[in-house]
Amino acid sequence: MKRYGISLALLLLASGGARAAAAPVACDRECLRSHVTQILWAFVKHDVSQLPVASTLRVTEDAIEKPLKDVALVRSVTALRGFRQDFIDDRAGVAGAHVLVEESGAPILLVVRIKVVNNQLSELELVPTRSRSEGLIFNLDGLKAASAMMNYAPRAEQLATREKALQIALKYPEGFARAETFAAVNAPFTREAYRYENGQIMAGPDCRFAPGCENIATQPLTIFKRLGAPLTRVVLVDERMGIVWLRLAWGVRQEGGEQLTAFEAFKVFDGQMHAVEAFIRILPIELRSGGWE
Repeated sequence: MKRYGISLALLLLASGGARAAAAPVACDRECLRSHVTQILWAFVKHDVSQLPVASTLRVTEDAIEKPLKDVALVRSVTALRGFRQDFIDDRAGVAGAHVLVEESGAPILLVVRIKVVNNQLSELELVPTRSRSEGLIFNLDGLKAASAMMNYAPRAEQLATREKALQIALKYPEGFARAETFAAVNAPFTREAYRYENGQIMAGPDCRFAPGCENIATQPLTIFKRLGAPLTRVVLVDERMGIVWLRLAWGVRQEGGEQLTAFEAFKVFDGQMHAVEAFIRILPIELRSGGWE
């Protein structure tokens, strides 16, 4: 009887261990970050065969869907530079980064977004910007290192809920829809808040781009009237770092039929927006949605 009790206990322990092993393991922050790193190094090595991909993997490059092996960056990237800003949403299994890489020594601003399910890549979105003609702005001097503000880790009591952080960040596209100022829609920017676009400061206390750009809240937005309201997609919410990452796309049918696409990261804590950092690319208006819902 005693031997039976021991055997039963061992059986239960073994079956419990089997159930634990069979259960899917969540990909935490560092797991998601490592997937982004693996992709970048796979590009440098021109070999994506070892990436852990799902059979249902969906890939877009420049908003065009294609097989992973046909992605141009797999063949063209030759090195990683020092700049990389990560965004991680472990609740949704989504992560991404603004990164600086090279093609035969020439710098590229690269947006990478991934989705991971059961520790496998299920989605990969890539948007490179290679020049000023592709992005309107191309200031490498402003991309030597990730910013202190984006990498400030707010204390727990400073962080908003996921829903509140998103509500605050969405005041930004609402301001563009009104085409007046962000103050007109009560966007809660701090007086020191700034906006960087492709490494160039375009709003904030140090801005010299245009009259009135020193205060992002009251900066005139009339230039966007002809473009209309942006098409907005929530990419992720990094709850630990207080960052909301949105994709905004403006566009009108004009000569060339081009539109402005921006992946914009908003630093939100203490109930206010402290910074906006964007990577921007010009794409044909037909690709305005980016290929994703």
